Amino acid sequence: MRGRSQAAMVAAAAAVLSLVVPLVGLVSSAAVALVTLRQGAAEGLLVGLFAGLASGLLAFLVLGSPLPAIGFALALWLPVLLLAVVLRHARSLGVAVQLAGLFGLLILAVIHLQTGDPATFWAELLEPVRQNLVDSQVIDDAGSEALVAQVARWMTGAFSATFYFQVVLALFLGRWWQALLYNPGGFGEEFRALRLHPATGYAALVLTLVVSFGESNLWAAELLLLLMPLFFLQGVAVVHGLAAAFEAHKAWLIGFYALLVLAMPHGQILVAGLGLLDIWMDVRARVGARNEHEG
Repeated sequence: MRGRSQAAMVAAAAAVLSLVVPLVGLVSSAAVALVTLRQGAAEGLLVGLFAGLASGLLAFLVLGSPLPAIGFALALWLPVLLLAVVLRHARSLGVAVQLAGLFGLLILAVIHLQTGDPATFWAELLEPVRQNLVDSQVIDDAGSEALVAQVARWMTGAFSATFYFQVVLALFLGRWWQALLYNPGGFGEEFRALRLHPATGYAALVLTLVVSFGESNLWAAELLLLLMPLFFLQGVAVVHGLAAAFEAHKAWLIGFYALLVLAMPHGQILVAGLGLLDIWMDVRARVGARNEHEG
C-alpha cells in the first residue's frame, strides 16, 4: 500500500516465484485484490498491468518466454480483480464467493468445448504417471488403467473447483490484509457471517438426485463437485462462528484445521455437509439467539 510500483513488484515477483512454489501465487493475486479493495478497480487494473509487464520481463529473463506470466495474469489476476470490485461494492463475502463459482463453471465449459472428450484428454495427460507407477511395480498394468480411467472422469470438475477455490483464497487473503491495516478484526467478523443463498442448497439437492438416478450424469457430477467448495467455506465459517459464540480457545480451531489435514478428504466432506445443512438450519443464528436469551 506504499505505492503503485511497490504493489506491482510484489505481485510480479510472487507470480514468477509461483512457477516454482505454486502457493506463492496466492500472494501475487492477493496483492492485486488488496489494491482493488482499497483503491478501486482503476488502480487495481493499473497495478495488474504494471505487474504483468514486470512479471513478463522476469519470466523472459528466467524462462526465455513471457507467456507463463501473461497466462498467470489472465487466469488469476483478472478473476480476483473482478471479485474484489464486487466485494468492495457489495460488502458481502457470500456474494463474492458465489460469483467465484461462475469462474469455475467457465473453466468447466472451456475444457469440454476444447477437448470434446475431457476424460480422454486427462487420461492422456496422466499416462506418463501411470507408466511410472507400473514400471516401479507400485500397481499392475490392468489396475492402473482402471484407476486412471476413474480419476480422469473426475478431473475436469476437480480442476475447475480447485481453480476457483484458489481465486477465493487469494481474495480472502487480500481482504484479511485490508482488515489488518484498516479494520483489525473486521475480516473475522465478515467471514463468520458468510452465508450462501438457499438456491445453492436446492441446486445441490437436485444435482445429487440426478447423479444418483440419472443415466447420463457426468455434467451433473461435475457441477456438484463445483458446489462443494462453497459449502466447505460455509462449513468453516460455521465452525468459526460457533467458536466465537462459545468463546472457545484458539487451540480448538488449530485442532480443527489439523484434523482437516489429517482426515482428508473425509474431513472436508463432513465440513461441506455442515455448510449445506446450515443453509436451512442457520446454526449460528440459533446459537446466538440462545446466548442472548441466557444472557
